[in-house]
Amino acid sequence: MDNHIRFFEDISTQGYKDEGVVTNTSLDQIDVEAMILKTYKKFEQKASIDPDLPKLNKSAHVKYLKEALVTLPQSYACLEASRPWLAYWILHSLWTLKSMPDAETLSNIVKFLSQCQHKEGGYGGGCGQLSHLGTTYAAVNALSIIGTEEAYNSIDRSALQTFLWTVRDVDGSFALHKGGEKDIRGAYCAISVAKVTNIYTDALFDKTAEWIVGCQTYEGGFGGCPGMEAHGGYAYCGIASLALLGRTKLCDVDALLRWCVNRQMSLEGGFQGRTNKLVDGCYSFWQGAIFPVISAILSQDNKEMMETVLFSQGALQEYIIVCCQAYDGGLLDKPGKPRDLYHTCYTLSGLSVAQHGTGALDPYVVGSPRNELNSIHPLHNIAPHLAYNSVHYFIRHPPPVKDNN
Repeated sequence: MDNHIRFFEDISTQGYKDEGVVTNTSLDQIDVEAMILKTYKKFEQKASIDPDLPKLNKSAHVKYLKEALVTLPQSYACLEASRPWLAYWILHSLWTLKSMPDAETLSNIVKFLSQCQHKEGGYGGGCGQLSHLGTTYAAVNALSIIGTEEAYNSIDRSALQTFLWTVRDVDGSFALHKGGEKDIRGAYCAISVAKVTNIYTDALFDKTAEWIVGCQTYEGGFGGCPGMEAHGGYAYCGIASLALLGRTKLCDVDALLRWCVNRQMSLEGGFQGRTNKLVDGCYSFWQGAIFPVISAILSQDNKEMMETVLFSQGALQEYIIVCCQAYDGGLLDKPGKPRDLYHTCYTLSGLSVAQHGTGALDPYVVGSPRNELNSIHPLHNIAPHLAYNSVHYFIRHPPPVKDNN
């Protein structure tokens, strides 16, 4: 059987070595490895009699996602201020799975997101809530995935640009909302939204690249703001922002690559978010999507680097498909954790990156060819052509925007 599975070999020797120093961190890591190894051993037994494994249970995931569009479990009440995120996570997941909702449902989502749009620009977490860069990014991505004129025209881009000026600081950083904290997520969301909706100006993002570079740490990753610990989500926001700004030469790409490759776990196959932390399915994207960006940067000087594989695509796919699927649909952090829409979105995004994110013409798919997902744009985390369609629609329909606040 040629499914590229590495777990027919003995991987127990790849486990964590505490070097005689026992800590809570080392005990947690050893427990997770034992659980993951047990999961792989069970899979090995099944795979020995079913050559179609590992299998991505697309139908169960689609059912879970489409049901969530209609009725959310009570446990999601705590995300009342994140409703555009829910729309984006569901739509993007369904896109990767090649099973989008019908036109009426998509139109209803546009109408709902319009109610989340604040009169002063941007989108809040729900109807009548104040604007936030995170939910603005989620709403714009969701509308770009829908990709209809109704969706595009629902965005008040003049007010959106005004909102971006409102949360911008003189040092080029961005607060997530008026009076809110400044961190690298705000910068990324602002840049991505501005690029996709064609309201980007050099003045709006003056000094932003320099501020972002100040967030790169001694480890090579990026922290949330200068002086913070390197973290996968922040590292993604940092390098994606610099790539969108065309300023990647400002950062230490070699150090970032060294930090990223050391975040892929040798036994589990997935990624951790920080040094000495546990594996988590969502970092399949936050860490995994950094690699095609780095490949693109390095290929500017060496074209062969575009198709160079900088992480173990097979190991990541194995972790996701074998360890991160809920039997009744949805994806999760790790075995023993509950499914949720956030992990479903970003774990599927990471799986897509592992299949398509090397620049090669042919996808690299572990297991059945039916496991293949649609490809995504590593800088925006929506489909490449959907990002292109949005940008070019807004180029053809420029709003009356200002270049200052």
